[in-house]
Amino acid sequence: MATKKPLILVSNDDGIMSEGLKALETALKKVGSVYVVAPDRERSASSHSLTLHRPLRVQRLSARRYAVDGTPTDCVTLAIHGGLLSGRPDVVVSGINKGGNLGEDISYSGTVSAAMEGTLLGIPSVAISLVAKRRFDFREAAAFGVKIVGHVLKKGLPADTLVNVNVPHGRIRGYRITRQGKRIFGGDVVVEKTDPRGKKYYWIGGNMLRWEGGEDTDFAAISRGYISITPIHLDMTNYSAMSELRFWRF
Repeated sequence: MATKKPLILVSNDDGIMSEGLKALETALKKVGSVYVVAPDRERSASSHSLTLHRPLRVQRLSARRYAVDGTPTDCVTLAIHGGLLSGRPDVVVSGINKGGNLGEDISYSGTVSAAMEGTLLGIPSVAISLVAKRRFDFREAAAFGVKIVGHVLKKGLPADTLVNVNVPHGRIRGYRITRQGKRIFGGDVVVEKTDPRGKKYYWIGGNMLRWEGGEDTDFAAISRGYISITPIHLDMTNYSAMSELRFWRF
């Protein structure tokens, strides 16, 4: 009797045509039966937004590949609850993102949020990003994706926990289990300009000066050539602050 292949749902925030998504999809076919449900265009920094005030359109591009005119969270929700798959996924994998998702990026990232939605729905989930600014070569990240997804399929993940994986560009020395670092920005975070008609417009940005948090952070691992694996927990309660807040009086 043939063993049933694991069902793998792949999504991202760079869009259905992203080279990183295609590399991940191809690599994961070695592990299981892969479905791709991804945004029809780039949705970077969309965080965990869900489309509630308009209908969503889904385009079937080929067998097991769908483009959605919504956010990464929409894609995972539709894939699991919208009848696009042949069954419930055994794992959700988001990526490979074109650029890192380190430190505060986790809060803004659509890549991480797709994995977060999978976790909320009770499915082990992984987010994978390639920390590079140009000359993106996704081969190492895709190969590691196969390894970590295979491990997650065998061992599972702790309850309400996803893993955020960042792969450095260039020679890889190994991997480290890390915690979220903190990015320190410098310069103008908001840049004001004026268009040819005299109306103001703004760019949100800012240059990173340095990172903080210690040698066990995601930034530290990447800077030393190690893959960073950060467990992210959905419960964002600051339990250490609860005892202090109990003394508040209003």
